Amino acid sequence: QVQLVESGGGLVEPGGSLRLSCAASGIRVSVNTMGWYRQAPGKPREMVASITAGGATNSVDVVKGRFTISRDNAKNTVNLQMNSLKPEDTAVYYCNAVRQFWGQGTQVTVSS
Repeated sequence: QVQLVESGGGLVEPGGSLRLSCAASGIRVSVNTMGWYRQAPGKPREMVASITAGGATNSVDVVKGRFTISRDNAKNTVNLQMNSLKPEDTAVYYCNAVRQFWGQGTQVTVSS
């Protein structure tokens, strides 16, 4: 029932930007906690940023000031604007809903 589909990943140079989008179905982003996670090769999956139903946002220190999570309730999407990208941001990025549901992931590669 719940489906999360990420898009927007790709190859970008260091210092560049990408905007990831998560199209949700079967769950309303306006009334649920949503988040973005990432997993680099050989490393555990980690939370990057989250947004609650009330609109409160949180992010890990290493992306603060560079990444911004937001949602578009009308489109039922949650987005992650990523600026000033670094090679260490390279990972598969996953959309998450209520800490239970996952998208398929989208690859982000930061390399020159």
